[in-house]
This record gives sequence, C-alpha cells and structure tokens, in this order.
Amino acid sequence: MTDDATPQVKLLHIYLNDHLAGSAAGSELARRCRDNNRGTPLAEFLDGLLKQIEEDQLALEGIMDALGAPRNPAKLAAAWLAEKVGRLKLNGQLLQYSDLSRLLELEGLGLGIHGKMDLWRALIAVRDAYPPLADAPLEALERRAVDFVEGRLRGRAVQAPERVVDEAERLRGGPLPALEELRSATDPVQAVRELAGRM
Repeated sequence: MTDDATPQVKLLHIYLNDHLAGSAAGSELARRCRDNNRGTPLAEFLDGLLKQIEEDQLALEGIMDALGAPRNPAKLAAAWLAEKVGRLKLNGQLLQYSDLSRLLELEGLGLGIHGKMDLWRALIAVRDAYPPLADAPLEALERRAVDFVEGRLRGRAVQAPERVVDEAERLRGGPLPALEELRSATDPVQAVRELAGRM
C-alpha cells in the first residue's frame, strides 16, 4: 500500500486482504473436510467447492493487483494458523474425526461462501469509484457464488422429512451410528438422554 493512498483506498486494501485470508482459510478447511471424507459423495462435492474457492482466490488476487493492493503476509499466516487451531475444537472425540467435526466444517464453508457473495456484491457497489474494477468480472463471480449456493447447497435440501436420513447417510457414505443406536434401543427416551449426554 502506498503512503499516498487515500483513507478509503487503504480501507479497501484491508478489506480485500481480509477476504484473501478468509479464502486461504476456506481452502484449507475444504481440503481437510474432503480428505476426512474420501470415498463419499461429500468428498466429490468438496472437490468442486475447493476448485471454486481456488479460482475465486486467483480472481481476487487479480483484482488486488489491478487496485495496487499489496498482500498482507501476516493476515495470510494468521488465517492459516486459525484454520489449524480450529482443528482442536471440541467435537465429542478426543483424537478422532466425528460427525460433529463434519457438521462444523460444512457450516464454516457455508459461511465462507456467503461471505464471498458479499465480497463480489460490495465490489460491484463501489465499482464506479475505483476505475481498475471496470473490467473485473464481478457480476460473473457473484452469479457463480449465488448459483453454487442455490444449486449445489440448497439443491441438497430434503423436502420430505422421511428422506432426511437417506440423504444424510448418502452424503456420509454409510449409516449414522447414533441413529442406529436410537432405533435399536428398548427405551428410546433414555437412549436420547444418553446420546445427548455424550455430545
């Protein structure tokens, strides 16, 4: 960032670096979630998501170059470290991957995708004030993020309650152990209490 940059330009550079760091963390998170779910439909889904995250990261870097926004290595390093530290969160298992790990990772990725949509929309809103943004394919990037959310994420929504288990097991690539435990319990209420106590 040059010393003669206006306060607005400096803030824009900070904003872009924040999103670049978030993209780096999202890429690591998607890769970890994919690797922990190899051989399942979820891993295939995450391969596509990872590709999109990396393509959007390159697009963001190109926009930053056009605007003269230097990379902030400290933010990138902090994002990398935050993703690694995030692996230590409680997930019901001391040293193993669990269903809760998967849920938290997917929630984090969903937040990242929505943040990316907001980034492209914000840049569209200020495009006229920053001439280097004139040729950036912001609408296409925003549309792709929207399509991903509406098509790939919402498309996985299950309308019929009886299909929830089928869809969850399909994405997981196998049965849900907790559900099997509840189905085979002689006292379902007690089984739910015991299961909740372990979460």
